[in-house]
Amino acid sequence: MRPIGILVGINSILFGLLYFMGQPRDPVILGVGAVLTLLIIVAYIVLLKGNMGDTYLFLIISLLSSLGIVMTYRLDPSRGYKQVIWYGVGIILYFTAYIIFRWVKDWDKYLYLYIAFAFLLFIMTFALGTSIKGAINWIKIGSFTFQPAEIIKLSFVFFMASYFAHPDKFKNSYYFLGVVYLHIVFLILQRDMGMAMLFYAVFISIFYVFHEERKLLLYNLGISILIVVFGYLTMGHVRVRFEAWLKPWENIAGSGYQVTQSLFAIGSGGFFGTGLGLGQPYYIPEVHTDFIFSAICEEMGVFAGIAVVLLYFILVYRGFKISLTIRNSFRKILALGITLIYTYQTFVIIGGVIKLIPLTGITLPFISYGGSSLLSAFIAFGILQALSKKSLELEELLDSGY
Repeated sequence: MRPIGILVGINSILFGLLYFMGQPRDPVILGVGAVLTLLIIVAYIVLLKGNMGDTYLFLIISLLSSLGIVMTYRLDPSRGYKQVIWYGVGIILYFTAYIIFRWVKDWDKYLYLYIAFAFLLFIMTFALGTSIKGAINWIKIGSFTFQPAEIIKLSFVFFMASYFAHPDKFKNSYYFLGVVYLHIVFLILQRDMGMAMLFYAVFISIFYVFHEERKLLLYNLGISILIVVFGYLTMGHVRVRFEAWLKPWENIAGSGYQVTQSLFAIGSGGFFGTGLGLGQPYYIPEVHTDFIFSAICEEMGVFAGIAVVLLYFILVYRGFKISLTIRNSFRKILALGITLIYTYQTFVIIGGVIKLIPLTGITLPFISYGGSSLLSAFIAFGILQALSKKSLELEELLDSGY
C-alpha cells in the first residue's frame, strides 16, 4: 500500500472512532475528517504530478497534523474546526513558500534585510505585545493573536545561512555573534526563555558545524550557562518551572500540578491507552497546546506516543538527508537550520511533558493547537520542500554520471 493510502486509512479510523465514541453522535465529525483527508489527497497529487521534490515531507507533517486535529477536536470541537481551517491555510502557504523560494534568486545576499526584519518584529512585539503565561511574546489585533517569534526563528536561520555563505559581509565573527546575541537578548527581555533556548541551540549547532574556531565555540557555551543562571535568578516564572521540574511532588497542588497530571495521564493510559474519548485529559491545564502529547499517550497509549516520536525521527532524517545532498552552502545551512529548529522544538516540549527537562511554553510542531505555530511550520517546510527539489535534481545528475 502507498503511504497516502496508509494516511487515508489512519484518518478514517481516527475520525470514525471520534464519531462512534461521541454521545450523542455528531455526523459533522465525519465531514471534518472527509474535508481534511481530501485536502491531503489533493495536495499530495499536486506534489506528485508537479515533481516537487521529497513527497514524504508533506505526508509526515500531514499525518502529525491529522493526529493533532483529531485530539484537539476531541478536547474542544470549536478548536478542532479552527485547526482544520489553519491546516487548509497552511497548505496554501506551503505551496506559496515553495513557489516564492524557487522564483526569487540570490536569497543568500539579503543578510542585512533579515536582520532588519527580525529587529522590526521584536520592536513591534515590545510596542504592541501582550503578556501570556509570564512572557510578552504575543501581538493581539482584534480577535486575532500571533507570536512574532514564530516568524523570527525562520528569518534567524536565513540570517545565519547568509552569513556562513558570505562571512566577509562582517569584519569578523564578533559582529556576527553580536547580532545573534541581540536576538537572544530581545527574547530574554520578552521573558520567553523557551524560544531563547531554541534560538541558542540552533545557533550553537550551526556554529559548531560551519565555524572552525573551537575556542570561540567554548566561549559561547560558557555564555549559555550565564544566560540560564541569569534567567533563573531574574525571572519568577522561569524559577517556578525549574523548581516544578526538580520537585513536582512537593507542591503537587501548585507549581507541580501540570507536570504531575501529565505523568498521571501518561501512566493511566498504559501501552494501549484508555481509548479515544475515554480518558480524562481535562485535568491537565493547557492540554490542547503544551500537553497534547500527554493526552495522546493517555487515550491512544504509550505505543501511539512512541509512533509520534518515530514520525518526528523520520521527518528529521529526511531534513538531514536533504541538507547533506545539497552542495550550495547557503541552501545546505538553510535546510539544516530548518531541520534543527523542529528537532529541538520537538525534544524540548516532549522532554518537558515527560519530566526529562524543565517545561517551556514551546508548542509540539504540527500537533499542538495554534495558528501561528502551525502556519510558520508549513512555511518553513514549504521552503524545505523547495530545497528537496534541488537536492533530488543533484542526485539525478550524480546518478547519471555528470
